[in-house]
Amino acid sequence: MSPDTPIAVVDFETTGMGPAQGARATEIAVVLVQDGRIVDRYQSLMYTGVYIPSFIVQLTGITNAMLQDAPPAEQVMREVAVFTRGLPLVAHNAAFDRGFWQAEMARADVPPDPAHAFACTVLLSRRLYPEAPSRKLGALGDWLGLERDGRAHRAMSDADLTAQLLIRLQRDVERRFAAELGERAVDHALLERLQRAQRQQLARCIAQA
Repeated sequence: MSPDTPIAVVDFETTGMGPAQGARATEIAVVLVQDGRIVDRYQSLMYTGVYIPSFIVQLTGITNAMLQDAPPAEQVMREVAVFTRGLPLVAHNAAFDRGFWQAEMARADVPPDPAHAFACTVLLSRRLYPEAPSRKLGALGDWLGLERDGRAHRAMSDADLTAQLLIRLQRDVERRFAAELGERAVDHALLERLQRAQRQQLARCIAQA
């Protein structure tokens, strides 16, 4: 995969904690990052027929009534599959979003895309910013001075903030490990390696990549 390949930053809003518990997605946003900037966006509510509990409505602001006219989840996921075809993925707390990504793509009969490996900005921030007071997206964004556009726990606002965080992480890796990187880019493959590395071994991980 070329270092210039865009990275797709994904965020779901859902009816609960996981597909295994019967939860379904209610909204998805995807923000494409390339060469240190946001280059494209996709966002849609999605209808599944699953009831949204009141505490989730309070958290996200997405109501059951709002979803009545939303496109079917299967249609949305097919559109997302086209939008992200051949692109690697990033999410904040990627295990959560990966679960819904896989479940909703399967329900839409979309075959797995080999490029759709997730990197996680929570794991990366633990390694790059051990002094940060919190790994929550909003708190981490505030700590780094990133700007949020819109309401927390809405997919586009969270995806956009995660995209900003990704760009900041890439730049900080470039700055801190310039000698180890040489002329190489901080691409998705390197991010995947870094999120699994021990904090004290980041320089060695980059040098050996």
